[in-house]
Amino acid sequence: DRLRRLLKKKAGYRWRRCRQSLKSRRDEAAFEREQKLLKKLHEQERLDKIDVVYFDGCGFSLKPVVPYAWQAPGEVLRLPANSHGQRLNVLGFLQVTGNTFFHLVKGRVDSAAVIKAFDAFSETLTGDRLTLVVMDNASMHHTDEFYQRAERWMIKGLFIHYLPPYSPELNRIERLWREIKYRWLPLWAYQSWT
Repeated sequence: DRLRRLLKKKAGYRWRRCRQSLKSRRDEAAFEREQKLLKKLHEQERLDKIDVVYFDGCGFSLKPVVPYAWQAPGEVLRLPANSHGQRLNVLGFLQVTGNTFFHLVKGRVDSAAVIKAFDAFSETLTGDRLTLVVMDNASMHHTDEFYQRAERWMIKGLFIHYLPPYSPELNRIERLWREIKYRWLPLWAYQSWT
């Protein structure tokens, strides 16, 4: 207890979740160039010249991602150990204005699933201005089928922009997934699939 008080009060330490990072693998110069480019793109978006949309996927299952929770003295919060079972994958498109489009995938997410999500999203576009989809470099985003379909999306005004490798912080939809998993989903949501 004394050590905890010293760490917290004197040294300013906080009890919190550790995060995984790929920062050491990325090209910092490319990361900084991308930050500047995204800033310019968002300036164009504010002028109603383009739409900038962030794309990524996230998986949900009954296995909780929250490693700790506040518990009353003498109480032990128990969640079922559901390490296997159903998984719902959500492919999402997020605009800074808050506009969203989600595509649900039961089962494996591969290039075909991503193409279906992009096809469905492209149907929502009016074609009156360019839509730039910002996304990571997952292998499923670099298949021949994906590139061929991207040519069709360009006709509708949808263009793809890849982020530099190991730069998840630049993909704004990552923040949405983190909020959903670590803050918005209540612990009782992990009790059953429904």
